Amino acid sequence: MYAIEANGLRKTYPGGVEAVKGIDFEVSEGEVFGLLGPNGAGKSTTVGMLTTTIAPTAGTARLAGHDVARSPLLARSMSSVVFQEAVVDRSLTGRANLELHTRLWGVPPQRAKRRTDELIEALGLSELIDRPVDSCSGGERRRLEIARALTSEPQVLFLDEPTVGLDPRIRHELLDVIAGLRARDELTILVTTHYLDEAQRLCDRVAIIHEGSLIALDSPQALLDRLGREILEFRVDGNPQRALATLRDRGIAAEDAFAIGARVTVPLHNHAVTDALGAIESERLHASEIATRVPNLDDVYLQLTGGALSEAA
Repeated sequence: MYAIEANGLRKTYPGGVEAVKGIDFEVSEGEVFGLLGPNGAGKSTTVGMLTTTIAPTAGTARLAGHDVARSPLLARSMSSVVFQEAVVDRSLTGRANLELHTRLWGVPPQRAKRRTDELIEALGLSELIDRPVDSCSGGERRRLEIARALTSEPQVLFLDEPTVGLDPRIRHELLDVIAGLRARDELTILVTTHYLDEAQRLCDRVAIIHEGSLIALDSPQALLDRLGREILEFRVDGNPQRALATLRDRGIAAEDAFAIGARVTVPLHNHAVTDALGAIESERLHASEIATRVPNLDDVYLQLTGGALSEAA
């Protein structure tokens, strides 16, 4: 049984706005699965449909085998969500927030206390758990949000842009916490993000969503392998598309090479750097800022969409 299934999932809002355009994917039990894309790509709408807060226009979705439209309460009981916006009560202590959530979920008192103690230890909350939430930093509140979501012992945890607004150090620490959750509780985790390094670090597989459609789905390494082990980048003083076509005619650039603005990116695959540099010089392409490097997920996104994820987010 898959933990999450989406088949032809579609959402069209009033006015004909297609936020999600018939996507299909499955997430195995215990997998960390990423939905990667810019703001407005359809990530949060997809999570909303999977968590029963948004009604699908068409298609089906299941959590642990329960149809989210036909059996929403059963589906909802399988999962928990950490939304982009904070939902912890800032006037209460962290402990009071967790206790309130266990009561709302009907967790028996002894089990609730044991679960709360486990989460305090697992998420490193001991120094802040009895402080008012209003006195906590953004990163500390985020950890409390995750603890709150886990008090009901869900099978599936949804993290919607969990590190947005956090400074780099706190973000790094939170990613460590998230990475440790699966090993501890054997959770299935679906995380949405527009941070490429986050997806590469956390996820077993990544689905890249662009304008409501899935345009790629594979492990981060498999997506990177499409571009080979090394890419050549350079800036062109002139027409970059013409430069790209010239390198294709010379057999240096394949179909996965691309040009964005004045910059040309060429996955080298089996070609030597010297061959590419020789072609650039002999064809007088007026190149500057020439460099080679290993590919990253940003290159994958650029190659697939023609735009930078950081600019679209």
